[in-house]
Amino acid sequence: MDARFLGIAGLVEVPSVAVVVDVMRAFTVAAWAFAQGAEKIVLAGSLDEAMALKARHPDWVAVKDGPATPGFDTVNSPGLMRSIDLGGRTVVQKTTAGTVGALAVKEASLVLCASFVVAEATARLLRTRGCDSVTFVVTGEEGQADEDLACAQYIARRATGAEADPAGFIRRADESRAAAELRTGVREGVHPDDVALCLELDRFPFAMVATLEDALMVLRPYAAPSPTDETSI
Repeated sequence: MDARFLGIAGLVEVPSVAVVVDVMRAFTVAAWAFAQGAEKIVLAGSLDEAMALKARHPDWVAVKDGPATPGFDTVNSPGLMRSIDLGGRTVVQKTTAGTVGALAVKEASLVLCASFVVAEATARLLRTRGCDSVTFVVTGEEGQADEDLACAQYIARRATGAEADPAGFIRRADESRAAAELRTGVREGVHPDDVALCLELDRFPFAMVATLEDALMVLRPYAAPSPTDETSI
């Protein structure tokens, strides 16, 4: 598999297959939202768009980065998201990097959103789809965020079927700037468990696929084939 690792600004052409990685915290939060019963997540392009969607659909759950803000239901924290009952509900998510990266590749034929908690399911889906060329969008720090790059590189290795010791990749994420900022309170809207939750490998058995639906970029969970099913494809 030909894997490219690019920041959002480096996306000069639409890739065929894109894996958008945001470990801390957008796509860890998204995975937790699905685990808590969310039906779908609408990825908003701006805070104004998120608020407008919430105004039109008061029952939707609006999520943003940073501190709590009037009009939004909660913040972009897996530690907080894990305690919210989202059974059958729609989430509207706007973050600094992850949602921006997904919208930047919305015309790709396959868009996956990923973090460590769905790493193996994401890699398995890439394997079963026979993806020869994959662009990994490293969303944080203009493509330099080591937690996102480490996760992308790990998924890329696993997507080829190669063995990969996750310890080194997880350690890089644990030692990243983002992890330090979450631990020390540089970032607002943080739960004490956020870093640990972002570093849980393969917590969930699904991948997350984003598609355009009525001009909105919508993220849904996708049950990747089991290893047994995979060998029979």
